[in-house]
Amino acid sequence: MSTHISYAEQHQLIEKLEIFKILGRDKHGHNILRIIGKFFPARIITVDALKSYLEEKIYPRLETKPFSVLYVHTGVQRSENFPGISALRSVYDSIPIKVKENLQALYFLHPGLQARLFLATFGRFLFSGGLYGKLRYISRIDYLWDHVRRNEVEIPEFVHDHDEDLEYRPMMDYGLESDHPRVYGAPAVDSPVSMYSMRCIS
Repeated sequence: MSTHISYAEQHQLIEKLEIFKILGRDKHGHNILRIIGKFFPARIITVDALKSYLEEKIYPRLETKPFSVLYVHTGVQRSENFPGISALRSVYDSIPIKVKENLQALYFLHPGLQARLFLATFGRFLFSGGLYGKLRYISRIDYLWDHVRRNEVEIPEFVHDHDEDLEYRPMMDYGLESDHPRVYGAPAVDSPVSMYSMRCIS
């Protein structure tokens, strides 16, 4: 879908939603780039605007020393906040070599069955440079603390809510039971996504 807002406005939106944030460290002392997939407004942000934002705001801070990525997949849906496979490949190909070399681990929190199957099938072909080998699936937040310093990384409330649901409904992990629509049909009232949506729809 084409966008009607400028690069500068798209950059401001990415910044406001805090989709990408460098905060905290893992158990090896590496800085963490936290990515919240649910917050990404895929219908509004173009691939070129995303790449230019990363080039200006994120990559320069990751070129000097090793780091890890915490990708929070909770609540990601293809039609709303998933940019698409070709977009992901384009973004990955544009990452500077030094940044790729500094990446130590990619912690993938709450991977659904579809994500696991896709990465198991195509991950090695799509992502070169050993990224697939650095991938670590984290099915529960409690397991995340085995790798990441608990008090240094902020996890949104909706992620905790989903984690709690998984404890009581484990079949959701395997795609045998869908997410509860009451909980995941819309963002929480105080989330940056809903605040932006309400302003822009009017």
